[in-house]
Amino acid sequence: MMPPELDMPEPLQRATERVRALDAHSASEAMRSLPIDQAIRVLAALPVGQAVMAHALLPTDLQQTIASEAMHLLPWLGSERFPDGSVGRLLEAPSAVFGTSTRVDAAISALRDIVKRRMVTYVFVTTSEGILEGVVAFRELVFADATQTLGEIMLRAPFSLRPEKPLVDAMREVVTRHYPVYPICDAEGRLLGMVRGQVLFEQQAFEISAQAGAMVGVEREERLATPWARSFRFRAPWLLLNLLTVFIAAAVVGAFQDAIDKLVVLALFLPVVAGQSGNLGAQALAVTLRAMTLGEVRQIRVVRLLSKEAWLGALNGSVTGVLAAMTMYVVATRQGEGDPLWLAIVTLVAMTLSCALSGIIGALVPLLLKRAGADPATASAILLSTATDVISMGGFLALATWWAL
Repeated sequence: MMPPELDMPEPLQRATERVRALDAHSASEAMRSLPIDQAIRVLAALPVGQAVMAHALLPTDLQQTIASEAMHLLPWLGSERFPDGSVGRLLEAPSAVFGTSTRVDAAISALRDIVKRRMVTYVFVTTSEGILEGVVAFRELVFADATQTLGEIMLRAPFSLRPEKPLVDAMREVVTRHYPVYPICDAEGRLLGMVRGQVLFEQQAFEISAQAGAMVGVEREERLATPWARSFRFRAPWLLLNLLTVFIAAAVVGAFQDAIDKLVVLALFLPVVAGQSGNLGAQALAVTLRAMTLGEVRQIRVVRLLSKEAWLGALNGSVTGVLAAMTMYVVATRQGEGDPLWLAIVTLVAMTLSCALSGIIGALVPLLLKRAGADPATASAILLSTATDVISMGGFLALATWWAL
């Protein structure tokens, strides 16, 4: 079967390309202005994940109209009932389903009409209660004897996915299988539908590409073609949150204003300590997010993970702290401020401790977000930045106040 966009007139193809480049909200708004038949054809040409999200944002009456007129063109209709981010959101109605007693010649005869409307890769074989018994590939169907039943030639107990399974978990299960189509079954084994391997990998690629933006407060669905007004609404709340967190860090520095007034050299080294600990925390954050994506966090105890990041932070902090302490000694000596040796010791200790704590925080932030039921990547960089700034600059100034003044 030809892709839906290949037999479109050129104006409709251009409209489809524009909608494809938009985020789900903007795509939904764009389709509301199209005639119903054109909106249906655009939906059919979109990637399944994007089409499902855009369709879910349409007005209820328009959704009902589309469902009544385009069930055969949009086999994923109804998948919105499954959780966001789950395999069920990509579910399509099974293309070809027969009973175990169906003869090969009867199945082939029925398929001649089905393939005019749907692309068929596997024939699904079920019991009268809808329990998936097996699958039959086209090759087996073609070379089988016409009088055989599908129950005799099917592959029994095929691999299947549950609709509520998170997309990341499903990807780990199918990464070594590489089937073109995966059946979706409920807890009792009833066939609910199917998901195409290409669609599964496309959606996972989209989720991974959105992770970097989510870390700094960019909504996962924002695209280059998203209208500026919607992009502003997406980004502004997180920037306001970031402003609040910056004020918190500034308040910590302000609490030690007297120390900075007496030792101006401290102000020179605040960005050094904060930048170093922030970078180390970001490294721990990136490694933890990757481990969560690959499911490696389940294989290691959280205490062990945090201990490792703390130890790495302390090691890196001590190495860079020695260099920073030497620089502090030279600068303080030239400026004649305070005791250069004590200021150097403060710099070394503050750098080591802040880097160790930043490593812990970088690993802990996504774990806590996931425990709270939120996306582990969502604005994690903003939260990490605030925590590392407060700890590094506050610790540095506190030590300087206690030891060097």
